[in-house]
Amino acid sequence: MNAGCVAVACTLFVAASWGSKAGLSAKPPCRSGFSQNFYTVLVPRVVLHGQNLLKVTFEECRRSREVGFVSSDPDFGVRPDGVVYAERESANLSEPVQFMVTARELFDPRVWETTVKLAPAGHPRPPLALTEVSIEEMLSRVLDSLPRVIRFPRKHPRSSLGNGLRRQKRDWVIPPINVPENSRGPFPHMLVRIRSDQDKDAGIRYSITGAGADQPPSGIYNIDPISGNMFVTQPLDREERASFHLRAHAVDMNGNQVENPIDLYIYVIDMNDNRPEFKNQVYNGSVAEGSKPGSSVMQVTASDSDDSTTANGMVRYRILSQTPHSPIPNMFTINSETGDIVTVAAGLDREKVSQYTIIVQATDMEGNLNFGLSNTATALISMTDINDNPPELTVRTFSGEVPENKVNVVVANLTAVDRDQPHSPNWNAVYRIVSGDPSGHFAIRTNAATNEGMLTVVKPVDFEMNRAFMLTVVVSNQAHLASGIQSSLQSTAGVTISVQDVNEPPVFPVNPKTIRFEEGVPAGTTLTVFSAQDPDHFVHQIVRYSKLSDPANWLRINRTNGQITTVAQLDRESTYVKNNVYEATFLAFDNGSPQASGTGTLQIYLIDVNDNPPALIPAEAQACQRARPNSRINISASDADSDPNVGPFGFELPSSPPSLRRNWTITRLSGDHAQLRLRIPYLEAGVYEIPITVSDSGNPQLSNRSLIRIKVCPCDDNGDCSATGAVAAAGLGTGAIIAILICIIVLLSMVLLFVVWMKRREKEKQAKPLLIDPEDDVRDNILKYDEEGGGEEDQDYDLSQLQQPESLEHIINKPAGVRRVDERPVVPESQFPVRPSLPHPGDIGDFIHDGLRAADNDPAAPPYDSLLVFDYEGNGSTAGSVSSLNSASSGDQDYDYLNDWGPRFKKLADLYGGGDDD
Repeated sequence: MNAGCVAVACTLFVAASWGSKAGLSAKPPCRSGFSQNFYTVLVPRVVLHGQNLLKVTFEECRRSREVGFVSSDPDFGVRPDGVVYAERESANLSEPVQFMVTARELFDPRVWETTVKLAPAGHPRPPLALTEVSIEEMLSRVLDSLPRVIRFPRKHPRSSLGNGLRRQKRDWVIPPINVPENSRGPFPHMLVRIRSDQDKDAGIRYSITGAGADQPPSGIYNIDPISGNMFVTQPLDREERASFHLRAHAVDMNGNQVENPIDLYIYVIDMNDNRPEFKNQVYNGSVAEGSKPGSSVMQVTASDSDDSTTANGMVRYRILSQTPHSPIPNMFTINSETGDIVTVAAGLDREKVSQYTIIVQATDMEGNLNFGLSNTATALISMTDINDNPPELTVRTFSGEVPENKVNVVVANLTAVDRDQPHSPNWNAVYRIVSGDPSGHFAIRTNAATNEGMLTVVKPVDFEMNRAFMLTVVVSNQAHLASGIQSSLQSTAGVTISVQDVNEPPVFPVNPKTIRFEEGVPAGTTLTVFSAQDPDHFVHQIVRYSKLSDPANWLRINRTNGQITTVAQLDRESTYVKNNVYEATFLAFDNGSPQASGTGTLQIYLIDVNDNPPALIPAEAQACQRARPNSRINISASDADSDPNVGPFGFELPSSPPSLRRNWTITRLSGDHAQLRLRIPYLEAGVYEIPITVSDSGNPQLSNRSLIRIKVCPCDDNGDCSATGAVAAAGLGTGAIIAILICIIVLLSMVLLFVVWMKRREKEKQAKPLLIDPEDDVRDNILKYDEEGGGEEDQDYDLSQLQQPESLEHIINKPAGVRRVDERPVVPESQFPVRPSLPHPGDIGDFIHDGLRAADNDPAAPPYDSLLVFDYEGNGSTAGSVSSLNSASSGDQDYDYLNDWGPRFKKLADLYGGGDDD
């Protein structure tokens, strides 16, 4: 390491050119340059070869260009990424080393510079101290120690050895020039003399260039062009600019360069001329109450513009005062180097001291109060709350009262005190009922503003059931108590609640009440007793009744006992009846003060009776003059009653006048539908009123004779009346005719669906009972049945469909004894027993049973899958079948035994019995 490197100052600074500093102050527009004017770093005394020391940062606006770095000290190099490293091993770096780092962009003539200063760890303080000399004397010594003459390095001529070049020796490195800041002059003050070895032979002119000379800030340095004396013209400020890089030039009288330019590095020596400055004048911090000693509170920081690697910029902290002094004056301490404030002792209690004020002092010169500069700041330390105070109820017993049957009523306000932070989870109270309310009539809500507990009724209370409640309530915080804190005994209290009796309205035990009655009951019929009960058992009160709603005005209620009677007939078909139910409401009221009333609903389910005859549908129709297969009139019936007092309906033409049945006939289609058609081939055009008798299936049966108005007219090929069609075409447009046709089609579809539904309903319906009791009627009668059919064409049956095809005989494997029953078998006819002379009338029973067995075993006896027509013989007879008996009588017989055969033979006994009376 050369002598120039040893003579540099003890701390390393890296300074950028003046232009780069200006570029850092404002980003837009972008200016290339180093991010800092000055770099300084502490390094170990022993630096190894290739060891990385620091990194300089260069801002390059044009990212596409390459930047190259060059170090002014051969012992240290700079990699392309800006990392400064050691070129060789230095066994003992005892003093600071300072050098320049130059940056140059490719194809750009501009050059940027910054200063790098390496300070060995643990280096001794500067030899000049404020305790030994004054500032003026120190500045004088520094200036006097500067080198007086700086010569241009010698040029080494090239000599050839053969055709090769001789190696040129490296020039000496010019040591830097150190200038103290804040010098008082006198100015200009000479720094050095620049000389060339050729000034003896010819006249030389000297000049300097660079920032501080001919570039901004210009005029700080100048040089005598003849003598080469270089001067500083004004005081320097290291905090404004810490270094300068100048170049010295030597030219002859003609302006020709006689020497290569030399680099001059000027460093400004720092003086302690800046106080430490806190980042904030007031710092705010917090610590939880009850924190243990050593708990971190906050950090205060102060910066000094002086050199931080010297005592001038080394700041130390201390606490000047603490307010208040409770519980001790020194509750906190501060780390003198980092500014971290921590607790010293236990006993922080927010409920006693909520905030501390700390005055902190920062002093440079490593905290030397005699020679350092100081500044102060205020630290406000707030105590954060923990739940170390359980809530306490203000009294041991609370009381309140509530009217019965009331809800959402505040019964009592529970008050508690808590010394924790108001409106925080540590302070918010939570009230609970722990006993005395098993049915859940009460709840407690917390008033967020006052922290009171509002005891509220959430379920109605009944005076007749409970006259008073004794509750036990506890209070706690929303947050859990801090560790080690026990709940107070005052967190539990009793609450006495009295229930006030009020006049309650009468109550109907069954509401609504449903009863069933047949419609048509006469006026004055008692339906039911609809009475109410008074819940006020401890007070005798009289209940009275009145009618509140009776839409049809059918009912009356007894004012005293609630008995309901009818004032008119009940009609199920009334518009006031919905789904067979008539609904009325009644009022029950007491004689309390104030009067209370309750409402009850009575629902009367009306059972249908057959009180409405059926009506014929439609009232008008149209038919063609000439009978056509498709010219038929479908008729039906409607009945206001309900099942079973409606269909199947019976349709019948009256017997008079005779022409009616001669011209028209009715054919039954289903239980609710029939078809009316012309019986004759032709009928004169005109309007005919056809009477038709329609009867329902009710008990008793009701019938109605209705007229259907039929317009007979000539028809076209489609079966439409031509006259009607012409009139319709003349009076209606095409759109109206199409709309009418669509409506007719929709109506016919609905009728078809209705017919299908009624046919299915008829099949599922059970057989109707006989209209006349068979026990009372032994005569042959013409009876009307509800079977389908009735016309001549309805008797056209194809019995061949009932026969088993011969083609299937070979498939069916008939077992022995099985015969076909669809034809008369060819077998000998069975012999039936002949009635012998009977010694006793009781033998007739055996004779009948023998004949019955013979008939049952006769294979040639019908039926064999044929259509049979039976006469009605009645029911209820205890005698067996007599269809196979030989009833021929021979001689006189005693017919009195017929009285024992049942009511059917009793009439025969009366006719043929009697002996000699004939």
